[in-house]
Amino acid sequence: MTRPARILLVDDEPSIQRTLTPLFRSRGFAVDNAVNGREALALAAAEAPDLVVLDLGLPDMEGVEVCRRIRETSTVPIIVLSARNLESDKVAALDLGADDYVTKPFGPEELLARMRVWLRRVASDAPEESGQAKLGDLTLDYDRHRVLRDGEEIRLTPKEFELLTFFARNPNRVLTHRAILKAVWGPNAVGHPEHLWVLVAQLRKKIEADPANPRLLVTEPWVGYRLVADPGTADAS
Repeated sequence: MTRPARILLVDDEPSIQRTLTPLFRSRGFAVDNAVNGREALALAAAEAPDLVVLDLGLPDMEGVEVCRRIRETSTVPIIVLSARNLESDKVAALDLGADDYVTKPFGPEELLARMRVWLRRVASDAPEESGQAKLGDLTLDYDRHRVLRDGEEIRLTPKEFELLTFFARNPNRVLTHRAILKAVWGPNAVGHPEHLWVLVAQLRKKIEADPANPRLLVTEPWVGYRLVADPGTADAS
């Protein structure tokens, strides 16, 4: 019998703790609670959680600093849960290592769905023996620089393949425009998002069944993009 996934809930609002702690436990999770950054860092080190739900407005330090310090030593998924909805706050958290961002007020079922996506990813992470990734009905062959759908090759340009590879190596993670531009075009391109917009549009025409309503490569408004590793599941939306 496998152990329950351990969630570290970091929030200084009593109402959030009273709501989410019993909710998480009712869904079979083990829960550790922290109400400030120091407690969060100590529990993250001692308990090795499977997922962190993190508020940004903590009494002793900024949540982005907690995120940065956790990310120095751990790849645990971090979902930011915050009342701050400015683009700059979201970008800062994601650039410092957060994997997802949920804005308060929020729907508990949406939060649970996002948690399940990340926990599934952790459970399925393994060294790639074949040098391939499966993305819905697509197969991405890293070694041969090929993308296949039902055995038929989808011809991508080198830059399209590089962009898709970057997304595939970070499945289900919200990637900021800045992070993508830096990874694919280099640091001098971070001020030119139009490069990314054009390439994403080209890539969607080739890999999406309906490019106008993408299900694989989805937009995170004002922030960036997210590759949905399994677009056939309800949780991925």
